[in-house]
Amino acid sequence: MNAPYDGDRGRGANGDPTGPVPPTPPLPADQDPYVQDAYRNDPFRAQDPTAQDPVTEALYDRAAHPPPPGQPAPPPYQQPAAGRHTPDPQQWAPPPGPQAPAPHLPYGEDQATTQLLGLDHLMTRASNERPESDAFAHLYRDQQHYEPQQPAPVPPGPAAAGAEAVPQQPAPEPEPAPVAAAGKPSGGRASGLLKSSAVMAAGTMVSRLTGFVRSALIVAALGGAVLGDSWQVAYQLPTMIFILTIGGGLNSVFVPQLVRAMKEDDDGGEAYANRLLTLVMVVLGVLTVLSVVAAPLLVKLVSFDISRDPAANEVAVAFTRYCVPTIFFMGLHVVMGQILNARGRFGAMMWTPVLNNIVMIATFGLFIWVYGTAETSHIGVTTIPDEGIRLLGIGTLLGLVVQALAMIPYLRDADFKLRLRFDWRGHGLGKAAKLAKWTVLFVLANQAGVLVVTQLSTWAGNTANDQGHPGTGFISYASAQLIWNMPQAIITVSVMAALLPRLARSAHDGDTGAVRDDISQGLRTSAVAIVPISFGFLSLGIPLCTLVYGSSGAGIPMGYMLMAFGVGLIPFSVQYVVLRAFYAYEDTRTPFYNTVIVAAVNAVASGLCFLVLPARWAVVGMAASYGLAYIIGVGVAWRRLSKRMDGDLDTAHVVRTYARLAGASIPATIVSGAAVYGIMQTLGTGFLGSITALVAGIAALLAVFYVAARKMRIEELNALVGMVRSKLGR
Repeated sequence: MNAPYDGDRGRGANGDPTGPVPPTPPLPADQDPYVQDAYRNDPFRAQDPTAQDPVTEALYDRAAHPPPPGQPAPPPYQQPAAGRHTPDPQQWAPPPGPQAPAPHLPYGEDQATTQLLGLDHLMTRASNERPESDAFAHLYRDQQHYEPQQPAPVPPGPAAAGAEAVPQQPAPEPEPAPVAAAGKPSGGRASGLLKSSAVMAAGTMVSRLTGFVRSALIVAALGGAVLGDSWQVAYQLPTMIFILTIGGGLNSVFVPQLVRAMKEDDDGGEAYANRLLTLVMVVLGVLTVLSVVAAPLLVKLVSFDISRDPAANEVAVAFTRYCVPTIFFMGLHVVMGQILNARGRFGAMMWTPVLNNIVMIATFGLFIWVYGTAETSHIGVTTIPDEGIRLLGIGTLLGLVVQALAMIPYLRDADFKLRLRFDWRGHGLGKAAKLAKWTVLFVLANQAGVLVVTQLSTWAGNTANDQGHPGTGFISYASAQLIWNMPQAIITVSVMAALLPRLARSAHDGDTGAVRDDISQGLRTSAVAIVPISFGFLSLGIPLCTLVYGSSGAGIPMGYMLMAFGVGLIPFSVQYVVLRAFYAYEDTRTPFYNTVIVAAVNAVASGLCFLVLPARWAVVGMAASYGLAYIIGVGVAWRRLSKRMDGDLDTAHVVRTYARLAGASIPATIVSGAAVYGIMQTLGTGFLGSITALVAGIAALLAVFYVAARKMRIEELNALVGMVRSKLGR
């Protein structure tokens, strides 16, 4: 029965409307009785060319009907040869009649660019198809090792006569290496940074731990009085000279230059690196000879109080002449390490110092075995034999030699060939030298502050020793600073060493957003460990120093110095990260002015401590002044970097992370300090009391901090915990 006419719906008998009638909704296709069976049986579906696979059918037919034994397979379909009088498909052939010019058909197909494909060709191509490359692989390209680009292969000569002219297709780009193994999701840039940082952090941790043992043996062998200060002055002089002359430029300026040479030079920057290495060897060789001759003047420059004591001055000068040749090998190690870092090999520079520490541990262990500890032998500047000075001097020099030469196998493994090159002009070293000018001034200002502290701390230490308070001089200050600086070297330096090449590339490309993200990531990633550790020094300083340096009798004074350094580790770490952004932009002038401010504040505050505080507490005040100087310096540096990047520094995110971490660390420090104080009051400051208090204090610190940080939902800590759990398979 037909449907009613819509025009009659809703009308009365006379055709008047009686009111609106809602339209009837249409039925779905599977319920409509008129259309539900309309397409059930399609007699033409089998003829649909889109529903057929000719390649599959051809493969099936070929497998079902193989050629008879002994006969070759039928040849694949060939391009038919064009006939002699084959009309051009682009030319319109007019009907018979008057000949007229044939118009060019733009839609016609050119025979030179047309190729007929048969099933055999399709089957061959289908079997050789490769999966498409990842369109987003370029986002992770900076996580891969550097590979110099090879020129594209040149095709052979022209094809033989009579062969079909087929245009050459460009060679496909090689697919980038996978970022992660199958089945293991990659975290992108963050995971690559954590992996690189983990390699360096592991090496740095082992290096610092062995350095820890080395420092403990030095204090045990030489004591914390004048002999220990004389050794510390001589041992620190090569580092000061190296940083003042060329070390600062190598660490900050030449890494971006090496990255740029690798990116722009045809040889991947190998020639540039060899020129730099040769130049450093020449400069440091001359500098080493001059330093050996000027050893008495150098000792007087670093510590006037030691130089005016004939016995102490003689021992210090003898130590200095053995130690200053390490400048040359120190420079070699730094240059070769930066070459490897620029090529994505981060582990060598962090692991080779372990060899130096092992040699020095053996040297001072032998000294203690022969002469005993300073507490039992009462050895001093007037009683130490020449053989003992010679043993310590040769062992110190040998350690740096081994450390530098151990880098050569790593360079060979990275396919870097060492060559002496003296063609320094016109290859970019002049530009790097101009940039390094401000870095040299930077370290000059920094070392000026160090010289002030060295002069005042040796003076105050000798005065306190005469008053019956040993262990409050320069060697105690340097030993406490070594412990305090360990988290910085293990965590922050490792993170930024992995970030610096990428940071330099982003700055070179003008990608401000990438620079901001890297700086923010470096600050927040390192803060997860730096902030609680810096607060932990307040509660764990004394048991840590009495455990390590207790045999010298200077453990408690060193513990107070470590507590004074304490929280200053936070601005010190932030300053290190922020200055790397200026170096990435090849701006070395701003770090210089910033360091002048830090050095001036440190020198003035240390001088006030020397004048106001008693001699036994003066050096403790100098340790606190160090952190105060960096609090002021990081404020200045942050403001200047924010202005350079138009305020785009992710400041709110960074400050919020540090504030939450500090909020979680304060209660943890209070609980840990209470546990340490109670245990040491009960068990004393000996080995048992120190190690028990240290273990209990660390456990309380970590437990309370973890609970508080989880309550505050600190995302960086959650990410770190998640990564550790994934590595442990939990």
